[in-house]
Amino acid sequence: MPTYFSIQSECACTTLATPRSIRILRAAHLGMCFGVRDAIALACQEVARGPLTVLGDLVHNETVLADLRRRGVVIKRDTMAVATPTVMITAHGASQRAVIRLRGRGLRVLEATCPLVRYVQHCARELAAAAYHPVIVGQRDHVEVRGITEDLTSFDVVLTEDDVDRLAERPRFGVLAQTTQPVEKVRWLVALMRRRFPRSDVRFVDTVCQPTKLRQVAAAELARQSDVVIVIGGAQSNNTRELVATCSRFCERVHHVQMPDDLQTAWFADAATVGLTAGTSTPDAVIDAVESRARELAGAERSKRCER
Repeated sequence: MPTYFSIQSECACTTLATPRSIRILRAAHLGMCFGVRDAIALACQEVARGPLTVLGDLVHNETVLADLRRRGVVIKRDTMAVATPTVMITAHGASQRAVIRLRGRGLRVLEATCPLVRYVQHCARELAAAAYHPVIVGQRDHVEVRGITEDLTSFDVVLTEDDVDRLAERPRFGVLAQTTQPVEKVRWLVALMRRRFPRSDVRFVDTVCQPTKLRQVAAAELARQSDVVIVIGGAQSNNTRELVATCSRFCERVHHVQMPDDLQTAWFADAATVGLTAGTSTPDAVIDAVESRARELAGAERSKRCER
């Protein structure tokens, strides 16, 4: 099967020809980021040494979590339910207060926090110390956002224009973002804040991570070239949902799947080009399996058309 690279604008896509000339395009940037890979590697290494509990979902991907459970990793969301001597903080991070509480119970605490998430936590504390009121652009109940805000005495979380409208005026705002938010959306909300509070000092620190930015740009370019886009990732993965939203701006037929069996033959009707992208918690093996199944179904759909 021939493989080649098609470079258009600033984004390259791997193109794989399928039977009957249906093309499968892979986004130039997709799948697991380094923070997720490092967290998984650490969990596998530690559970091989002894009992390990991960506090919450290490990553938002059921395939990865199932594999960790098979290796013996225990996953608990309630800190009081931890029964192993070692507990791991997920890649999404946790507050310093939460870590102190765990250590206060005599537990050995391993932190798999992504360094880019840790940077957001650091920036939030620094802004607060400099008398800026922290405003985090993100999902209020997301584990990463909770880890950022639990060490703050005062803060706001915004995600929509209505959230900005509800903010009280303050002399100084320090705006940060959950690492997996689309940077264009974050900048739009910052602009709204500056218009709403012209007398305030609104300081923006861009904490959207580079892997997220690269995947968003690549997803937009992919969607522009595709008749159908398949986005692979966990149902609870914020960055995967954001990829779906981005692709939907440029392609009318976008489908979010977790596994190959989620694909449907009807999705490939009248499609000449099918795009594939994946969230930052999606394993390479799952992407490969979805691609293989997509080739199979797309080829079958094209064969039906030819018979008709």
